[in-house]
Amino acid sequence: MRRFDGIPVDPELLAEMGRCLRHRGPDDEGLWCAGPVGFTHSRLSIIDPGGSAQPMAGSNGTTHISFNGEILNYRELRRELAYPFTTRGDTEVLLAVYEAHGPAGVRSLRGQFAYALHDYRTNETHLFRDRLGIAPLYYYRSDTLFAFASEIKALLPVIDSPRVDTASLHDFLAHRSVPAPYTFIDGVRKVPQGHHLVVRADGTVHIEPFWQLPTAGEVLDIPPGDAVALLDDALRSAVRDALVSDVPVGAYLSGGVDSSLLCALATELRPDAELHTFTAGFGDARVDETSWARRAADLVGSTHHETLVTPEDFQRDWARLSWHRDSPLSEPADVAVYHLARLAGEHVKVVLSGEGSDELFAGYPKYRFARTTRVPGLPRSPLRHLETRLGAAQARLTVALRAISEPTYAERMRGWFAPFTSAEREQLLGGPPERTVLAPYRDGRGDALRRMLYADTHTWLADNLLERGDRMSMAASVELRPPFLDHRVAELAFRMPSHLKIRNGTTKWVVKELARRHFPADLVDRSKVGFKVPLDEWFRGHLREPAFDLLTGPSSFVGAVFDRAMVRRLLAAHDSGERDEQSRLWTLLSLEVWHRELRRRVELPDLPADATAANVP
Repeated sequence: MRRFDGIPVDPELLAEMGRCLRHRGPDDEGLWCAGPVGFTHSRLSIIDPGGSAQPMAGSNGTTHISFNGEILNYRELRRELAYPFTTRGDTEVLLAVYEAHGPAGVRSLRGQFAYALHDYRTNETHLFRDRLGIAPLYYYRSDTLFAFASEIKALLPVIDSPRVDTASLHDFLAHRSVPAPYTFIDGVRKVPQGHHLVVRADGTVHIEPFWQLPTAGEVLDIPPGDAVALLDDALRSAVRDALVSDVPVGAYLSGGVDSSLLCALATELRPDAELHTFTAGFGDARVDETSWARRAADLVGSTHHETLVTPEDFQRDWARLSWHRDSPLSEPADVAVYHLARLAGEHVKVVLSGEGSDELFAGYPKYRFARTTRVPGLPRSPLRHLETRLGAAQARLTVALRAISEPTYAERMRGWFAPFTSAEREQLLGGPPERTVLAPYRDGRGDALRRMLYADTHTWLADNLLERGDRMSMAASVELRPPFLDHRVAELAFRMPSHLKIRNGTTKWVVKELARRHFPADLVDRSKVGFKVPLDEWFRGHLREPAFDLLTGPSSFVGAVFDRAMVRRLLAAHDSGERDEQSRLWTLLSLEVWHRELRRRVELPDLPADATAANVP
């Protein structure tokens, strides 16, 4: 925290903020105050567990740091720096890098990180967030203070009257999350991925990127065989770095290509170390991949563990995990990831995960239709008529029709993951959005696939999957490491031509070719299931009554703010089996559950009787 009004930072207030993050660091805590500046820290001890207490001071007494994450090349950097080290950890390396190179030293780091560093010499406070946005970093600025934290809940003690940012309702209905720099809490912002923020004594804030993905002009003409070899080298280096730890490291293993490949590389790089792997099942044969995970575990020789997630788990944990997420749960898999992390936490403190591979190397089915998305939007009326005639079994075709009917190229790209079309969002909320968050969909360059991957890396990945992975894992006090998001792998991905990602109709071709070196064809080539939960049946069974009550009851936030008749039609169509509306119902229910939990924990203004998106608290 930093104050601009001449009042010293209140250590009690700082301690209250720190207590909100105790789950992120149950091993140790620390607090430092010096007049108008103060840091607090909750530590999950992974590197140098017996030392490296934070906040930490630099050797010359002119710098202080609070750091979340891991610098995976800290040993290499340590050998290069002339600095009087007193610890064996990576936190002190950050101080040494800053003293040697200033803010530009962040470019030498490999890993996942969010850290704040105060420099007495310039009287500036610097915030850094890693290149792909693996580690979270939020801030709040008023006329008198600037506060920052790894989670939004830690900022609420400094906000006099927290309010929902109603402009984010449109964003959430389009993304299932809120794109950077915005959040669901008015005035709270995210530091975007790969950015450096500077706070000065006069209260001014300056923010700029220190890293960006390679441009379209940097794409290389790589033969297919060379591309596979380059990916092998880059991913091996990333996994080797991700295994850097002074505590045990495990891995999530779904039996899909990405997690299986990471586990194969991990066991090759550490042949004498036991690897614990973890998977979740749902008791539904349509989406259960536990048999594939067991087979992959047998092939790599890991010690495998499983957990079963039930509808009762969802009902019990939904509200609490919404609080941990600091926003509505974007997908049902959020709850499953938490249970997976809790299982992992019984054996390890760090887990490897396959996040990022789909967005970098084109793993989703929609990427096959990237060029179609560039075609000018087709008339909405006939497509809407066709869409209404599709039954629940044609849910994927329904998604495609909604996406290609959007009026602009940017909206059509966004539409593939959007629960509601732009027209439906306006109908639900009674008007158009107050702001645009379409920059990632407009800023990409190159062919259609590359543009779609660029957009998804900056939105779906950063603001949805990585937030989910961090919050649900940290709710169980476990650190998540995604080797595919090592920046060297990401840079290689964006230097590869699109025809090496989708080849002869095969998505994620280059990754699958590498996986063939370790696994049989049936595991590599099986249809992608993803981390799905059988909500379609649950909403007609165990979760039916809660869904109707939450969305249409007299105290419903969604019922008061959104078009109630439209919400009722969605519920009725799904309940009858006429349509599969699980994704849209989940989006609305998640918003309702989150808002109720926020009101329970934080004093919000009462909901007005004539509530609309323009005046909700």
